[in-house]
Amino acid sequence: MAAVTMRLPAVRAPLDSSASRGGEKHLVAPGDTITTDTGYMRGHGTYVEDEKLIASVAGVVERVNKLVCVRALKARYNGEIGDIVVGRITEVQQKRWKVETNSRLDSVLLLSSINLPGGELRRKSAEDELAMRDYLQEGDLISAEVQSIFSDGAVSLHTRSLKYGKLAQGVLVQVSPSLVKRQKTHFHDLPCGASVILGNNGFIWIYPTPEQKDDEAGGYTTNLEPVPLSDREVISRLRNCIVALVTHKMMLFDTSILYCYEASLPHQIKDILKPEVTEEIVLEARQRLLDLEG
Repeated sequence: MAAVTMRLPAVRAPLDSSASRGGEKHLVAPGDTITTDTGYMRGHGTYVEDEKLIASVAGVVERVNKLVCVRALKARYNGEIGDIVVGRITEVQQKRWKVETNSRLDSVLLLSSINLPGGELRRKSAEDELAMRDYLQEGDLISAEVQSIFSDGAVSLHTRSLKYGKLAQGVLVQVSPSLVKRQKTHFHDLPCGASVILGNNGFIWIYPTPEQKDDEAGGYTTNLEPVPLSDREVISRLRNCIVALVTHKMMLFDTSILYCYEASLPHQIKDILKPEVTEEIVLEARQRLLDLEG
């Protein structure tokens, strides 16, 4: 018989979420008064009543000069041009693919917005349209960049770079988009032997770091070779570390994930998700981040 781990319920002090980004957070609930100063401009997640600026969603108050908005703690992804996203192909249509990107509406990847295999540059022909499923088909995972936003809020994607395209073997983790920190790059080769794509839409892809970059494939051939056990263990540990960080509402970026990974090394992979272990490694990672900022 397999061993079964049982734990009795215990009261644990909640982690202080204000330290996750080094500064004090101003959390508000719907109906809370943010300010009575009439000099502020009303942003997303707020409304004005009786000359008071009031929150319409639960979230964190953000101020940019005189503009005040509330960033919801849990929300669908709202695309911005230049965002890096991870998505899943849901439908092949005429000259376009529909992509699930955790937003209100399905995103669109036009046939004219992809690189042909091998990076060949030419106008797309009727033969290319007939061969669309040879490039991408339903269920495929891709990485892409937001090219534009349609008037209804839907996102148009492109993969006109060899770093984008179909994703091969790895693990997908879905988190709240508000927890993914915006950075100059969202593709990270971590020193532990795995790589991550931190999609701005809250889809995170963890995969073995390739030994060499295959520029001839144009992003549409996938490596289906068996993944060694050591790589699978690293990927599993990274996945559990990301889940631990999300549990305590910590921002996700390469340094926070790496610090959490290093803090988890004394523990077995399956134990990382135990509440007491999760709290221990997240506290250690948070302290290292605070020391780094200090």
